Amino acid sequence: MKDRYAGDPASKRLQLLREVAPGATHIAALQHPGVYGEVTMRNMVASIGEAAKANGVNLHIVSVHGPNDFDSAFESIVHAGADALIILPSPMFYQNYRRLVDLAARHRLPTMYVFKEAVEGGGLMSYGADIPGLAGLAGKYVVKILRGAKPSDLPVEQPVKFDLAINLKTARTLGLTIPPSLLVPADKVIE
Repeated sequence: MKDRYAGDPASKRLQLLREVAPGATHIAALQHPGVYGEVTMRNMVASIGEAAKANGVNLHIVSVHGPNDFDSAFESIVHAGADALIILPSPMFYQNYRRLVDLAARHRLPTMYVFKEAVEGGGLMSYGADIPGLAGLAGKYVVKILRGAKPSDLPVEQPVKFDLAINLKTARTLGLTIPPSLLVPADKVIE
């Protein structure tokens, strides 16, 4: 998905979810505190908070520290009256995406994931970095280092390509209509 959504991935995820679920006025975000550095976590939460405010959405952040917290987290999300859910980046969420997809389906929550595997497993939609592209970038860094470059001299590069995946079957199950404006640029559409 190219330059359609300016800004950071967190705000893009919220914008995309709002396009699919325009009536969602209370969105929960599931986070795994401490999984990344303090500044990264603070920026991630601040970014989605700013995007929610700009879109007139009430945001409810729910933290989980391990898979044993998932059930109670979803109960908290439902109790808070969330209309939709965004799963923030975490390797733990990736490893447990099937359980998260099942919980979102059980609670009928339109959910935005970071990784397309969740969409392939029945989740509604995902917007995340192109992982093969990142692997290629890492390979280029390795080659530069092996050719004598000092790692401290190499620039830090952020992902520039993000993939959008949409599961139409899940959308129909949730009573949602995916706008054609999202289907056309989507990198993967599951019928």
